Amino acid sequence: MMRSLAKSVPLLALALVGAVSCSDNETKDQQNRNGTGAPATGKAKDAAAASAGKAADSSKLLQEAMAALQETQTALTAIDQKKPDDAIAALERATGKLEILLARSPDLALAPVDQHVVTHNILADVNQVKALREQAEEALEDGRIQEARHLIDGLASETVISVSSLPLATYPDAIKEAAALLAKNKPQDAKEVLLTALSTIVVRDTIIPLPMTRAQAALNEAKQLAAKRSRSAADNDRIKSLISTARQQLELTQALGYATKKDVDELSDTLEEIERETGEKRSARQIFDRIEQLFERAKQASQPKES
Repeated sequence: MMRSLAKSVPLLALALVGAVSCSDNETKDQQNRNGTGAPATGKAKDAAAASAGKAADSSKLLQEAMAALQETQTALTAIDQKKPDDAIAALERATGKLEILLARSPDLALAPVDQHVVTHNILADVNQVKALREQAEEALEDGRIQEARHLIDGLASETVISVSSLPLATYPDAIKEAAALLAKNKPQDAKEVLLTALSTIVVRDTIIPLPMTRAQAALNEAKQLAAKRSRSAADNDRIKSLISTARQQLELTQALGYATKKDVDELSDTLEEIERETGEKRSARQIFDRIEQLFERAKQASQPKES
C-alpha cells in the first residue's frame, strides 16, 4: 500500500539537512581543536565538503525518484480518464527521471520515495508489563487468541522508521512495458502493469527500541563523568544513578521482548563490571566500549526478519 507522499518529503528533507548540519558541526569541532576559530583546512575541510556533496546528491536522487513515482500516478489517472496520450507522456517523463537517476547512481538498487516515522511509548513499569504478558499467555493457552491480541497490543516502546523504495531492477522496465501497451491501445493491460509495479515497492522498517536507547544514553553520560580525572562526590552519585537507570531500562527491554535473554544477560553482566570499576574511581573506558558493542548487537537482533 502506498502512503501519502506529502508528509514524507519534509521528513526526508530534514534528514538531508541533518547531514549538512553534521558536517558543519564537524568543521566547528576541528576549528576548536585548532584553537583558532579559523575555518578548518586540509582533511577536515575536504570531509565537510564531501558530506555536503553527498547530501546534495541524495537530494537530487530523492527528487528524481519522487518525480518518477508521481508521474506513474499521473499516468494511472490519465488512463482512468481515457486520455492515453497524456498517460504515455507521463510515462515518458517517468522513464526520463529514472534514466537520470540510474545515470547518477548506476549501482543503486532501491530508490527511496517515502519515509514514515511512528513512535509508540508504553506508560507502564516492568511489573505491569510482566503481568500483561502472563495474562496474554494464559489467554493463548485457553485458545482466547483475540483476548491475548488485545492484551499485548500496546506492549511496545519503540520508534519505527519505514522507508519505501522503488526497485530499480524491475520498476523502469514496467514503466516501459506499460507505455508500449498504451501505444497498442491496451489501456487496461497497461493499468494492470502499473498497479503491479506499484505493489512491488519495497518497504523496510527499522525499529529503535526506546528502553535500549535510554539505557545507552544514560551510560554515555556515565562514561563521560567516569572519564574525569578528578571526580566529585556529586559526579560519583550521578554515575550510580545513571547506572541504575540503565539497569531499569534493560529490564524493560527484556520484558517487552526487544532482546533475547542471552543479550540482556550479557548486557547486565557488563553493567555490573562498570558499576564495580566506577565505584572504585576508575574510568572503565574499555568496559563502556564493550557494552556499546553489545547494545548494537542486541539492536540488530530486534529488527524485523526479512521475508
